[in-house]
Amino acid sequence: MQRSSGILLHPTALSGPFKIGDLGKEARLFIDFLTKAGQSVWQILPLGPTGYGHSPYNALSAFAGNPALIDLQQLVDSGELERSDLDQAIKKSMALDFGQVQEVKNDLLMEAGQSFLKASQCPRRDAFESFCIEQSDWLDDFSLFMALREEFSGQAWFEWPEDLRTRQQQTLDAYRTELSQRCLLHKYQQFVFSEQWSALKDYANGKGIRIFGDIPIFVAYDSVDVWANQYLFQLDEKGRALAVAGVPPDYFSKTGQRWGNPLYRWDRLAEEDFHWWQRRFEYQLKCSDLVRIDHFRGFQACWSIPAKEKTAVNGHWEDVPGRELFTKLFSHNNDLPIIAEDLGIITPEVEKLRDDFGLPGMKILQFAFDSGPDNPYLPENHIANSVVYTGTHDNNTTLGWWRELSREQKDQVREYLQLNRPKMPQELIRLAMSSVAKLCIIPCQDILGLDSGSRFNTPGRATGNWEWQMKPEALTEELAENLFCLTQNYHRTTVQ
Repeated sequence: MQRSSGILLHPTALSGPFKIGDLGKEARLFIDFLTKAGQSVWQILPLGPTGYGHSPYNALSAFAGNPALIDLQQLVDSGELERSDLDQAIKKSMALDFGQVQEVKNDLLMEAGQSFLKASQCPRRDAFESFCIEQSDWLDDFSLFMALREEFSGQAWFEWPEDLRTRQQQTLDAYRTELSQRCLLHKYQQFVFSEQWSALKDYANGKGIRIFGDIPIFVAYDSVDVWANQYLFQLDEKGRALAVAGVPPDYFSKTGQRWGNPLYRWDRLAEEDFHWWQRRFEYQLKCSDLVRIDHFRGFQACWSIPAKEKTAVNGHWEDVPGRELFTKLFSHNNDLPIIAEDLGIITPEVEKLRDDFGLPGMKILQFAFDSGPDNPYLPENHIANSVVYTGTHDNNTTLGWWRELSREQKDQVREYLQLNRPKMPQELIRLAMSSVAKLCIIPCQDILGLDSGSRFNTPGRATGNWEWQMKPEALTEELAENLFCLTQNYHRTTVQ
């Protein structure tokens, strides 16, 4: 990595006519803003289709894109959707919540798909058929999985009839035939998502902007990945989870965190030369220019919780052959653009795994001021091969963080900054930019100076997350100029 900086903003948070951002005009305007502001990286969260709670870290597929991000205007332009239908949906969505808006968009996507499939002459038909063949290793199962979810009113796969849960071939073939049209509609959505994302990434790269993606270590229990590959996960013969992921009790939680993702059978993954993981990285690195591995410590050892337990207390550490996996990955490319999310309680073994493969770690300034001069998040303790943040998508905004600090905690920050009345979030942004870390990433909410009402996610809260959306025209010319000057002052400007 050369010395550079960028902004963290998930595409759902872009402004636009719906209450969820998309891959259209506003996304390109955001890229234009990054260029004007001297930035060279756009960090996003996972792009997969989300389930309950809208969390991008609990997606229905590790390979599919989220159809809710599709820009419907482009479907009007291609003749697959009527302008009047789009206008009516936009007007209707003004009175709806985040989830309901996604349902409205889904209805329009189904209409567009039917129009596309019925067209006798379509210049993109050959491209669609090629896409279906090239991506068949995950697309066939995904399209059937989504059609079955509709058939069974949104039920999780492990609640389906036994012959479907256990993937009896005769039953699968029968449903593929019965639901063939629905499957095609879901394949169409993935085709359009791929078209639009590829075009947007090309636009960004053409402006000198790299896309910084995200790959969660675990996948959702109710996902096509688990349903289609049950032998790779710790499940019983009926598809029920035997052990699930989480983190042990710590200073922040007496009962730890029980995430509920099924754990892998790493022995079986290793027997197959980690093919599933190799394919996953290959796919992700086509969608982005560099990628963050969420919960990197889980590649050294993961906290295994018996599925019957309601908390994470009675878990145990289970070794993971992460070294073997990364050796395989790096044997194909010795310069993989991977960043390790190494936050939390990290052991020397995890640090060695990270460092042996030369992976940059993460430094969060909001964590820097509470444990003395040896705190690894203090700027003087940073190293060049790392990525510095004011905060992440899981943190409060910097202004919200500052306002919620105790008087004693604020005094610690003031003493470090040598400022009696530090202006937040500007001072923390300046501190991040000045770090020796090669890459600096600032959440968009901090660039805009927003308070805790605009935080993207509050860990442990079941609802109300992932729904923040930037206001139209929030990213002004003045803001771009100020950020460009700051970026230039700290030698992070790579975009001319």
